[in-house]
Amino acid sequence: MTIKELYKLFLKNPVICTDTRKIKRGSIFFCLKGQNFNGNKFAKEAIKNGCKYSITDDPKSEFHPKIILVGNVLETLQKLATYHRKKLNIPIIGITGTNGKTTSKELINVILNSEKNCYATKGNLNNHIGVPLSILEINKTHNIAIIEMGANHLKEINFLCKIAQPTHGVITNIGVAHLEGFKDTQGIINTKNELYKYLNKTKGHIFLNNDDQLLVSLSKNISKTSYGTKGESKTSLINNTPFLDIKWNKTRIYSSLIGDYQYYNISLAICIGNYFKISRKNIKIALESYTPKNNRSQIIKNDKNTIILDAYNANPSSMQAMLESFNKQKYTNKLCILGDMLELGGSSQNEHLTIIQLCNKLELECFFVGKEFNNVLNTSFRSRLELEKYLQENPIKNKTVLLKGSRGIGLEKLVQFL
Repeated sequence: MTIKELYKLFLKNPVICTDTRKIKRGSIFFCLKGQNFNGNKFAKEAIKNGCKYSITDDPKSEFHPKIILVGNVLETLQKLATYHRKKLNIPIIGITGTNGKTTSKELINVILNSEKNCYATKGNLNNHIGVPLSILEINKTHNIAIIEMGANHLKEINFLCKIAQPTHGVITNIGVAHLEGFKDTQGIINTKNELYKYLNKTKGHIFLNNDDQLLVSLSKNISKTSYGTKGESKTSLINNTPFLDIKWNKTRIYSSLIGDYQYYNISLAICIGNYFKISRKNIKIALESYTPKNNRSQIIKNDKNTIILDAYNANPSSMQAMLESFNKQKYTNKLCILGDMLELGGSSQNEHLTIIQLCNKLELECFFVGKEFNNVLNTSFRSRLELEKYLQENPIKNKTVLLKGSRGIGLEKLVQFL
C-alpha cells in the first residue's frame, strides 16, 4: 500500500494508536517494535478491540482483511506524518534545547490558545516516534502548532525537521546533556544548530535569546525576533522570591514559576505571543494563570516541609542553574536532595563531582542519591530506597526541600516521606 493510499484511510480514521492498552475505537494501530516489545504480536487483537486497521511489517502475521503489511512500520508512520504535514497550511513552531523546552512549550501554548486554536506536543513526545505522532494529531481546526524536538545523537534534529517542517523555531539554550550519544559538547551544539540550519535553508523565522552569545553567533543571516534583556521583546526580572515577577514594557507579570532560569522561558513565551499578535492583556492573563505540573518545579506544602519538586529530568547545566537559583531564594532551613544525572557517558564522574563542589561552595545542605554520585562521594545514598529508609528513621521537619534529579531516579516518590 502506498502512503497516498494509506493517507486516504487515515483521513477517514484520523486517530493513531501504538498501545493496545489505550485503544480508541476507529483508530489505526501501528505495530511498532523495540528491544523489549513487538507490536506485531497484537495486530489482530487491536482490531478486535476496536481499531479499524493494523499496520504491520511482519510477513508472518495472521491474514486479516484489515491488517496491512508494510516494509517497515516506523518508517511508514514517519512518512505518513510527513505527507500529512505537507497538507497543513499553518505556522509550526519547532522548539529544541538542552533545558526549558517543555516548560517553554507549555507557556507558549497557553498564550497562543488564548486567541487561537493551538496544538502543542503532549508531554515529551519529542523523538522519532513522538514527533510523527504529534504531527498526525494536528487537524483542520488548528491554526498554529508547537512541536517539541529532543535529541540524544547527531542528525536527529535535522531528521525531525524533515518530518515536522517547522516554519518558525527556537533553541532555548545549549548545555551539557546526553553525552553518551553526542560524545562531546560540540556534538550537542552541532545537533541543536540543525534547527537553525533548516530554518535558514527554508527561509523560516527564529526566536532568539539575545543574551546568549552562542545562539547569537549561530543565528547569523537568519530571519529573527529577539528576546531577553535586550531585543525586540525586551523584558526584565523584577523579583525572584519566591516566584518570578517580570516587567515587559509597562506590563508587570506575576508568575507561579520559581528559579532565575525560568526568566528566559517566560521572556520567550512573551516574544512569541507578541509576534503572533496576541493581546498584551491575554499574554499577562495566560502567564499568570499557568502553574507547573508533572514534577517540573512544583511547590508542595504540607504540615512538615515545603518541597520544590523538580525531578522530571536533570543534566549538569539544569542542575547548576537550579542550585544557584535555590541558593538565592530567601527560604530558611534549605535542604537539597539531588539524584544522579543519567546518560553522561565517560563524563559522568567529573560532572557529578562538579555538582558536589558547587554545593560545597554554596554551602548548601545536601543529600546525594544514586550510583553516579556514590562513585565520587561514598557518603551519599546508593539508591532512593536507601534514602527512604533513612527519612523514615530520621524525619525531616521545617525545611524547604529541593528535589532535583533525572527521571530514572524517581525522586518524586520521596515526597510521601517529607
